[in-house]
Amino acid sequence: MLNMVFLTNSWLSSFNQPGLCITTAVLLHYFLLAAFTWMCLESVHFYLALVKVFNVYVPKYILKCCIAGWGIPAIVITIVLIINKDFYGNGSHFESNPFSNFCWIEENVVFYISVVAYVVLVFLTNTAMFVTVLLQIHSVKSRTQKRSGFWKQ
Repeated sequence: MLNMVFLTNSWLSSFNQPGLCITTAVLLHYFLLAAFTWMCLESVHFYLALVKVFNVYVPKYILKCCIAGWGIPAIVITIVLIINKDFYGNGSHFESNPFSNFCWIEENVVFYISVVAYVVLVFLTNTAMFVTVLLQIHSVKSRTQKRSGFWKQ
């Protein structure tokens, strides 16, 4: 859906309808945040599968992942819309090229908080999970090598 909204964004903005542009920008923002949220959930799943291998039963795990994956971006979008729906709109206004317009977040502060900070948070979470998994794999490998050396002696 992110790709579909992104590819149709310029075309939809050419209609010069503020409501359509706001809707397109909201959908683009939502699906972008949802994609990064699901990427973060994948790293949590990676951690649970490789580090917390035993006794990791989480009741209704898929339901909780779906609520987080689709709900957290919805909360962010709702907060932005409650503060001011006019944060979304037609980002550029070039008269020479009607397809240079793009419906997106017009306010830089809102963009940095609701997109850049969100992506940085996901990136830091993914990095932490990745390092933890690497350390776990390294410690398992070290223990296995020590055991095999003991048995060879």
